[in-house]
Amino acid sequence: MRFVKGHGTGNDFVILPDADGELDLSPELVRALCHRGTGIGADGVLRVVLTAAEPAAGDSAAARWFMDYRNADGSIAEMCGNGIRVFARYLVDAGYAAPGRLVIATRAGLRAVEVPAGGDVTVEMGPPELAAGPVPVTVAGREFAAVPVSMGNPHAVCFADDLDPAGLARLDLRAPAYPAAAFPEGVNVEVVVPAPDGVAMRVFERGVGETASCGTGACAVAVAWAARNGDGPPAEVEVDLPGGRLTVGWRESTVLLSGPAVLVSDGVLRPDWLRAAGGFGPAAPAGERRPSVVGAG
Repeated sequence: MRFVKGHGTGNDFVILPDADGELDLSPELVRALCHRGTGIGADGVLRVVLTAAEPAAGDSAAARWFMDYRNADGSIAEMCGNGIRVFARYLVDAGYAAPGRLVIATRAGLRAVEVPAGGDVTVEMGPPELAAGPVPVTVAGREFAAVPVSMGNPHAVCFADDLDPAGLARLDLRAPAYPAAAFPEGVNVEVVVPAPDGVAMRVFERGVGETASCGTGACAVAVAWAARNGDGPPAEVEVDLPGGRLTVGWRESTVLLSGPAVLVSDGVLRPDWLRAAGGFGPAAPAGERRPSVVGAG
């Protein structure tokens, strides 16, 4: 089994080319791949699979490729902002797509990505959804009136105005607490402080733990920050994360996420390791191998 390792501002992924959808990507295999001590090590897995329907000639709204994203704990996630930018960079690097505008199917719907021959990659993340009222979220013994924002996946944005970036770096983000009724599918929790050029944030991702970066989290933070300040849309926000900087542009109909997408290495998984990890189980039934509805959940 071939793999590629990549990252977006330190948010790292194992990329598995599986055009025909033949791989049995079990939760056990995902956890084994992402384990940083005994596997490759990553925040998640990006399976690269063709959609069932071929896009018609000239149909720029159709998607040829589906991003099957899994969290490090083996659970399925609807969307990953850094992941889709790395996914798109891989498609261009592997020769599956030409540089320029790509449309990729995800569980959160179709997403358009602009991939130049080199440099930063930008994805149209779709419109945000801001909930009407705050939700109590506890982080490091502090209760925040968190702003719920959906970017295709759920986020709880916590503003810590009394901290600076240095104070944010010392905060213990482990095991945030939140009401299950408000986030029945779990939630990504972001803690945000003002920064000289915008905002700084740290994130605890559901199914992973704290990560160096989170693209959907950066979008949720930028939207909540701009809305609180009465700045948008339109609004531009620079978001500093432990792994680097992302730029978020909030528009009337979508949110744009821009930043680096880096491919690090290519490799081959050894058969004995795969057998031990449960990677040689039966493939999915033929009718279930490829997503049959392009861009749907």
